[in-house]
Amino acid sequence: MFENLSNRLNSVFKKLKGQGKLTEKNIEEGLKDVRLALLEADVHYRVVKQLISDIQGRAIGQEVLSSLTPGQQVIKIVNDCLKELMGDKNEELALSGPPPAAVMLVGLQGSGKTTTAGKLSVFLRKQGKRPYLVPVDVYRPAAIDQLQKLASELSVPVFPSTTEMQPVRICREAKEAAQSAGCDTMILDTAGRLHVDETLMAELVDIKKAVQPSDILLVADAMTGQDAVNIAKSFNDALDIGGVILSKMDGDARGGAALSIKAITGKPIKFIGVGEKLNELERFHPDRMASRILGMGDMLSLIEKAQSVVDEKKAAELEKKLRKNEFTLADFRDQMAQVRRMGSLNDLIKLIPGVSKSKHLSGLQVDERELVKIEAIINSMTPVERRNHQMINGSRRKRIAKGSGTSIQDINQLLKNYSQVLKMIKKINKGGLMRGMGRGMMPF
Repeated sequence: MFENLSNRLNSVFKKLKGQGKLTEKNIEEGLKDVRLALLEADVHYRVVKQLISDIQGRAIGQEVLSSLTPGQQVIKIVNDCLKELMGDKNEELALSGPPPAAVMLVGLQGSGKTTTAGKLSVFLRKQGKRPYLVPVDVYRPAAIDQLQKLASELSVPVFPSTTEMQPVRICREAKEAAQSAGCDTMILDTAGRLHVDETLMAELVDIKKAVQPSDILLVADAMTGQDAVNIAKSFNDALDIGGVILSKMDGDARGGAALSIKAITGKPIKFIGVGEKLNELERFHPDRMASRILGMGDMLSLIEKAQSVVDEKKAAELEKKLRKNEFTLADFRDQMAQVRRMGSLNDLIKLIPGVSKSKHLSGLQVDERELVKIEAIINSMTPVERRNHQMINGSRRKRIAKGSGTSIQDINQLLKNYSQVLKMIKKINKGGLMRGMGRGMMPF
């Protein structure tokens, strides 16, 4: 997501930084490249026109032209304009009114509504809410089955809808059932069509009148680009939606929808789907997204991901072990698994500031199969071997290699890397730096 746009923009900024002095002419030339990059990213043409106008109006001025670092000043202006374009700040989910507050998910067929309903229930549970799932799509039997299966997997209560029931009746009865079950939020997974039509909208309007949802969220496929913007406008005109969830942002989405929806509809993007797993739904932060687009990374999102997987008790135990130089291979395995729970390592690397601009690190791809191999090797060791790696001699290495389906060379490389980690921990402890690192992930 946004990789091509980021590369193109950074190329433009690099040229501007190389200028001894910025003039109206070279700023205009740079903005031509920015305009082309935005259009290629499938940003709506009206949005591109307004954005370029805003950037140009701020960039061509005495303050910028006389700046000691005019190139960096232009980057700041672009960053500010992108944030304003996407909404300036994260918009919270609206859950006002007496419980259960209804969140109505709408969208076209295939946009990912049902999976998003499951993801949203996971998100709400983390917020201390008690969600209740409601399958309202009676036209596609698989949709009801899918949501009920997700509910079972997540241990979330679900309304027993059938294809014979009317959608409005389902929603009314579900509200009573949610109250009886002690749930404070219900998520309505409504029906979609292959295209926007009057029948679909009329049904959604009837549901809205009957349930009076606290929030209506359009689930739009980010990979559809400008079409997602047109779809959002159609649903907003009929239902006055509260916001948008962009699904499939981890795919080949060029980013045009994320940059266009707020400007065209006036409604914010509240969440983005960043993977297929049910915990891969994130709040949309315009400022963080602007930083990603400009290749500045996103440390706040990286920290939040780390906090979501850290077990405080285990973190405290690990800190004690690190201080005493008692970090074992079992701890090494557990910490590696904890990092992997944060998501794809390749995606995590992109959140680190400066990586996309580094010649050595940009385009870096981690082969996560190697991590699976390391875990298999450590699991094939005995508990005693994990505590004392120095006892792993030649015959033990043969046994471990056979048990893990790897080679002796793989075992040697792992033990070599582990020994280097131990040396680094000792150096950190000697320098008294461990106390300043805080609890959580490993200091390397």
